Amino acid sequence: MKAFVISEPKTTHTTDIPVPSPGPEEVLLQIRTMGLCGTDLNIYRGTNPLVSYPRIPGHEIGATIREIGEEVPGQFATGMPVAVYPGTHCGECSACRQGRYNCCRNNQIFGVQREGAFTEYVVVPYNKLYPSASLSPRELALVEPLAVGVHAAGRAEVQGDEDLVVFGCGMIGLSVIAAATAEGARVIAVDIDRQKLAVAEKAGAAECVDASGTDLHDALRSLTRDEGPLVAVEAVGRPETFRQAVEEVAFAGRVVYIGYASRPVEYDTSLFVKKELDIRGSRNSMPVDFEQAIRLLEQGRIPVDAIVTKTVPFDRIGAVLADWDARPQQVTKIQVQVS
Repeated sequence: MKAFVISEPKTTHTTDIPVPSPGPEEVLLQIRTMGLCGTDLNIYRGTNPLVSYPRIPGHEIGATIREIGEEVPGQFATGMPVAVYPGTHCGECSACRQGRYNCCRNNQIFGVQREGAFTEYVVVPYNKLYPSASLSPRELALVEPLAVGVHAAGRAEVQGDEDLVVFGCGMIGLSVIAAATAEGARVIAVDIDRQKLAVAEKAGAAECVDASGTDLHDALRSLTRDEGPLVAVEAVGRPETFRQAVEEVAFAGRVVYIGYASRPVEYDTSLFVKKELDIRGSRNSMPVDFEQAIRLLEQGRIPVDAIVTKTVPFDRIGAVLADWDARPQQVTKIQVQVS
């Protein structure tokens, strides 16, 4: 079967590898649709410290079950469309002992610390499968990134009638918007790209602020009764937006960071204390977040057509990564049609 490989930074090729066989508690999946995300781009760029090369990337999976191991429960059947939870956990570290497997100290993610799913077939344990009879492979391939935003909304403890600002309207920011809106929050989307803000409105944002042409502080104050939003979620990964989240959130507010800042961030730390802020990180997702992401898709809350920037065939993965590297602002989500 064919497999896409990043052999070293900015060098890719397609190769042939054997079709794997499932063990007793595993299934063989036929990959239908795969998503490319920022993690894959950073692997291509050589900026992800968790990756060794060569590496088959890919963890945003829409697939169908092709073969079932002898000890797989009866609710799984060949031909069933599924999304796949891409992480593992050790069960022993401090995070796992608290049931927070998403931030396991020793976790491994498909396509990062271990080989991913940019192949024609892949074997996974049955307990990593999340089926949906009504979703297409294209939609199922969006479940994993959507679940990351759902998890962040959970970390923010989003409640109805709260004002929440999301910095960044890429794939993850959009999923935060959809999840928070579903909980009844009033979401303010902030970006410097008007096209992304238009998609944010389709995802449920009540207000959109173009930070490239507007005084952000004044805009947020005017939208929140001169208090600032009670919750701020950073989904950009820039020092400026890391600081803005703390500066603009209301007193007694909550700040959630999803992005990784590209360089060290300097703060006026007095704001942490003066405002008595809750500052939290958000990493990956939990199985419950996968279930919620599937519900959001099934309910039609996700503007799939607006989110997916382009869909390419398998033999174009390397070219589309190179193009994305050169023009990152033009992409929200790229998907690959595998079969």
